[in-house]
Amino acid sequence: MKLIRFGEFGSEKPGIQTSEGVNLDCSSFGEDWNEAFFAKDGLARLSAWLKTNQNQLKEIPAGSRIGSPISRPSKIICIGLNYRKHAEEAGMAVPEVPIIFMKATSSLCGPYDPIFIPRNSVKTDWEVELAVVIGKRAKYVKKENAYEYIAGYCLHNDVSERDFQLHHGGQWVKGKSADHFAPLGPTLVTKDEIPDPHNLRLWLKLNGKILQDSNTSDLIFDIPTLIEHLSQYMTLLPGDVISTGTPAGVGMGLKPNPRYLEYGDIVELGIEGLGISRQVALKDPEA
Repeated sequence: MKLIRFGEFGSEKPGIQTSEGVNLDCSSFGEDWNEAFFAKDGLARLSAWLKTNQNQLKEIPAGSRIGSPISRPSKIICIGLNYRKHAEEAGMAVPEVPIIFMKATSSLCGPYDPIFIPRNSVKTDWEVELAVVIGKRAKYVKKENAYEYIAGYCLHNDVSERDFQLHHGGQWVKGKSADHFAPLGPTLVTKDEIPDPHNLRLWLKLNGKILQDSNTSDLIFDIPTLIEHLSQYMTLLPGDVISTGTPAGVGMGLKPNPRYLEYGDIVELGIEGLGISRQVALKDPEA
């Protein structure tokens, strides 16, 4: 299945995208795609419900805003420097254990919403990433069992303000958490549709020019390793997002001159099987 959510920001309704690419309104199912939905075996219940109800569902009106495919999770956990070439372009050592940082859940937005460049920003950057959505409570997981805890996968742009991240006290979360810094989606694709998440092309364009182009086979720490590692330190709850890291080609790493987002820049990104998203960089309206 491919789960979507649509409607005004903060008032999204649940839906699905069919294999033909048609977006259908699932409001009559009576649940949002949130922690409670995943915790109560929602994917299996939804699948069974669709067998008898899908033909009665209305198509979502053309032009409807598409939101994050999941409601605000309890956590957005990110993995730093998880592609070897990205670590090299950042001038940092390849990590021996996963580098973990958090992203405020208030940064979550839809896949076509603008990137808001925050007040006093000088280095807002892009990062295409594969995100994993947790399907059930996970604590002290062994990596050989890790796939049992996965609901599915999403495309994520881990937007980052590098000056905030590196020069405002060394707390990465400061550079990761501004509003609209986590465009997620367009869909949550359930794990049964992605047989090998470690062999997916991921790419990103800035104003039509490819800057990131890699494959998840280059991950330093694979998804089972990440789930095992994270679940030793915190309980992963249904709907939590793990963003697995970005490959080389971010603005900070461009040689000889780094390049950061400017008003009007267009960012397009995609992952094989997970769709394409597009964001325009704009001034934060509250700045």
